[in-house]
Amino acid sequence: MTEPATVKAALTSQSIETPSWAYGNSGTRFKVFARPGVPRTPQEKLDDAAKVHEFTGAAPTVALHIPWDTVDDYAALAAHARDRGLTLGTVNANTFQDDDFRLGSVCHPDPAVRRKALDHLLACVDIMDATGSRDLKLWFADGTNYPGQDDVRERQDRLAEALAAVYERLGGDQRMLLEYKLFEPAFYTTDVPDWGTAYAHCLKLGPRAQVVVDTGHHAPGTNIEFIVATLLREGRLGAFDFNSRFYADDDLMVGAADPFQLFRIMYEVVRGGGLTADVAFMLDQCHNIEEKIPAIIRSVMNVQEATAKALLVDREALATAQRTGDVLEANAVLMDAYNTDVRPLLAEVREEQGLDGDPMAAYRRSGWATKTAEERIGGQQAGWGA
Repeated sequence: MTEPATVKAALTSQSIETPSWAYGNSGTRFKVFARPGVPRTPQEKLDDAAKVHEFTGAAPTVALHIPWDTVDDYAALAAHARDRGLTLGTVNANTFQDDDFRLGSVCHPDPAVRRKALDHLLACVDIMDATGSRDLKLWFADGTNYPGQDDVRERQDRLAEALAAVYERLGGDQRMLLEYKLFEPAFYTTDVPDWGTAYAHCLKLGPRAQVVVDTGHHAPGTNIEFIVATLLREGRLGAFDFNSRFYADDDLMVGAADPFQLFRIMYEVVRGGGLTADVAFMLDQCHNIEEKIPAIIRSVMNVQEATAKALLVDREALATAQRTGDVLEANAVLMDAYNTDVRPLLAEVREEQGLDGDPMAAYRRSGWATKTAEERIGGQQAGWGA
């Protein structure tokens, strides 16, 4: 049985990166619902992110999305983050919102369009240099809608060429994180549709090319924890994009649809040494109808709770049951950990850090929502229209 002190130490050191875009307005292709107090600038997004970290103690980094978070001075933006107890984390490239990318970006049949996309990716590395960010995260909407639309094999060649150019540009300890997605917006072929494709490209590039597992990017019934275990075993799991989905890539709060799945994933992370490896734990969510900051706080807490339960698995008892073929006992060991109420334990961890044991209640008492609703009047709220 894992000692409580060991569990507490692991939870205290856990860091969960929040996404800048989750603090802005978002929605569906039908409607984006604006809310009072939503940030208007990247700086105001960081101000909100600082509140999440203030009340959870577990969210010290914020991911940027370019061009959504474009500023004139990225070093100054990094200083703004530091002034609020944060650092700037992963830089996310955007090659899916330009009219030129209708037929793809780095996989586009036109070399001029491919060059434009590559220049954007290289500019993102420049931003990493200015902010001190370690990771560049790449997700491509590239694909085709109809059989015969483009040469599937040639598109993989174009993708490999672009990735190699970006990898060559990385400096120091910077990493490339390659994300995959089953479908959408392309509906016939997607150029990076699964973990195997992402892994194959990363394997050719080198050790600083790693795979991102977005928990919403799989076909129904996919055993995500198997993918996690395999990538950890191969040393190629670079990051998570945590969210939850009921149908496809819904980007709902992590743990909302299937908290047991999140627990199973985190058990494989614990089992595979992922808590102490260079695996980035990130949220990738859109809060369409709920308040942004409380939803992000709740999401951080959900990851913490799943992690705590995973740490409580009696691995010695589990190994014994597995060796002896005791199927029911092995399952029972996992279920005992999953059914444990870890909220009191996490409250203790927070209180020992000088935090309120209940982050949600502490945020409500802070008055931050009222303050920002009163002060953030005028200007253009961050987000995207539909």
